[in-house]
Amino acid sequence: MQHIAVLMGGWSAEREVSLRSGAACAAALESVGFRVTPIDVKRDIAEVLTRLKPDVAFNALHGRVGEDGTIQGILETLRIPYTHSGVLASALAMQKDTAKIVMAAHGVKVARGVTVNRFEAAKEHVLPPPYVLKPVNEGSSVGVILVKDNRPPPQELARADWPYGDTMLAETFIPGRELTCAVMGDRPLGVIEILTTSGIFYDYDAKYVKGGSIHVLPAEIKPNIYHNVQELALKAHHALGCRGISRADFRYDDTPGGTGDIVCLEVNTQPGMTETSLVPELAAHAGLNFGELVKWMVADASCDR
Repeated sequence: MQHIAVLMGGWSAEREVSLRSGAACAAALESVGFRVTPIDVKRDIAEVLTRLKPDVAFNALHGRVGEDGTIQGILETLRIPYTHSGVLASALAMQKDTAKIVMAAHGVKVARGVTVNRFEAAKEHVLPPPYVLKPVNEGSSVGVILVKDNRPPPQELARADWPYGDTMLAETFIPGRELTCAVMGDRPLGVIEILTTSGIFYDYDAKYVKGGSIHVLPAEIKPNIYHNVQELALKAHHALGCRGISRADFRYDDTPGGTGDIVCLEVNTQPGMTETSLVPELAAHAGLNFGELVKWMVADASCDR
């Protein structure tokens, strides 16, 4: 019986989300016959894994350390096969401004933007409103601010206790639909349209608070647009060098008089993995239940990713 260590928790801003993903994945892995050890990751993780000697590390960490190449480097050093993307792809996708350069070079349209210091963004508008400010290397929409037309520069960025780093990415706000598509290996899955009950954008509460969003699967868009989103998700996955499962988030400007553009916002190399998260929902739509999905991820695990 294969022994799977499920890595979760950690100390990033997304710790609580990771604990939920890890618990769901651990239960699913046990249900399909694996021996599972859940690990709430601390700074002694290399020592813990050396002692435990699992056959595979199932990475259910989100945010820094788990998603930025750090844990991947530890697993490569220990030669423990692991799920999701490798060191370079993880680090690249997490660094949003650099990831945009790479994706654009491979033909994936991205939002116009600029990298700024948070104190600069608190003093004056760094782009014509409306625009979005986001930490350059966080996930789950933590620290994201939508600056509307009638709003002054966001003073909260100058707080002494701002927890998300000093570097922000400012991007032109793209109106229209919020779409997401996962890639599984070399196969794009379906396309979900996300409708937020707040009607603004897919922020942290919309992602994780019950009733914060509605998922429309398959997205009710024209077949050619649906196919284009799938193609772009796969192209972004390959451009960044992702492995296993990734999920790309898009805005599609189908507003009256809009551009009609499909714009990639980011690629998530460690997407949420609770049973109600987007990736398990997309896998189910493709005919894979949650247990089959995590079993595939274990079979796909390797070093040198």
